[in-house]
Amino acid sequence: MRPVYLDYAATTPVAREVLEAMAPYFRANPGNPSSSHGPGLVARNAIEEARGSVARMLGCEQREVYFTSGGTEADNLAIMGTAWAQEKKKHIVTSAVEHHAVLRSCQFLEKHGWKVTYVPVDTKGMVDPDTVRKAIRRDTALVTIMHANNEVGTIQPVAEIGAICRQADVRFHTDAVQTAGHIPISVDSLQVDLLSISAHKFYGPKGVGALYIRQGTRIAPLFHGGGHERGRRSGTENVTGVVGLGRAAELAMAEMPAEEQRQAALRDKLLDGILNRVPNAFVTGSRETRLPNNASVIATNTDGETLLRGLDDQGIAASSGSACTSGSLEPSHVLLAMGFPPVVAFGSLRLSIGRETTEEDIDYALPHIAQAFQSSKAQSDNPFECDCRDGECG
Repeated sequence: MRPVYLDYAATTPVAREVLEAMAPYFRANPGNPSSSHGPGLVARNAIEEARGSVARMLGCEQREVYFTSGGTEADNLAIMGTAWAQEKKKHIVTSAVEHHAVLRSCQFLEKHGWKVTYVPVDTKGMVDPDTVRKAIRRDTALVTIMHANNEVGTIQPVAEIGAICRQADVRFHTDAVQTAGHIPISVDSLQVDLLSISAHKFYGPKGVGALYIRQGTRIAPLFHGGGHERGRRSGTENVTGVVGLGRAAELAMAEMPAEEQRQAALRDKLLDGILNRVPNAFVTGSRETRLPNNASVIATNTDGETLLRGLDDQGIAASSGSACTSGSLEPSHVLLAMGFPPVVAFGSLRLSIGRETTEEDIDYALPHIAQAFQSSKAQSDNPFECDCRDGECG
């Protein structure tokens, strides 16, 4: 049995180059970046260097990057901070397939007087920009639509939605946690005002992320204290984590063209191999407009928990739905929004590829995936039937 990690969308191992960049800031360079002495200035310079690296990855100005504790905090700051900064506008537009960090931020605001419109998606998990256009009202404070879905990998038409928001003079946020470091991002091309990223999704450390905030965007802080991050995010900066994020951004920019192509080829081999081996298996999400590292499938009459246990017994790490909800008995809200009945949504499998995945890993995994699907077949009196062609559902 060989260990094969196919859960890079949940988290990635810290790259050796990132770990080396972080190491001095644990002990050798211990300064607080707010201190004016030598060690403090070393820490401050390291943070600003990392800020510049993230800005280059996103195509923005350095002063528009604000460090956070991760993607969840970045999403919360973008959504609640923007809402609180616009007291007279009490309406938000989002989609039904967002990450819980977005959905629960919106639900929190609903409890405090805001109205939220949840636009639907099609069977591929795609948002129709026209539904966003129709949902925007005179009192809309923010539109928040993810760049790519964390479960099924569908890349959303963010640039089109951004153009709609700009024409309507409405602030636009995108959760780019799954795309940053994996596909090219330009905040101007996407026409976004706010964009969230997380280091551990592209070979940086856990517990650090960033929020891009376009110059001139009004936003209220979530944390109150010493006024760090130019008053937007108080709290002594996580210097080691920020340095790791910056180095991870540099690595991503250098490797992206080759890795995007290599991982997409492995993804397609994985998807085609599953479809050829597993009866009644279908690709979830768009086959054409999807993340290069995401291979998500579903099979009828399958028990997802049993499926994952069977894979784990063979050394294969994967997930069912999103990692943030694995272990929950609730079916994926993403798959439900795409039109799958609950009994079918339980049978989903997300496999995600990374920089250390090899073709040999895929060759090893495929027969074991087929066997795990066979072993996890659930008995059902009402098997799901749908209009599926060429390995895609819907």
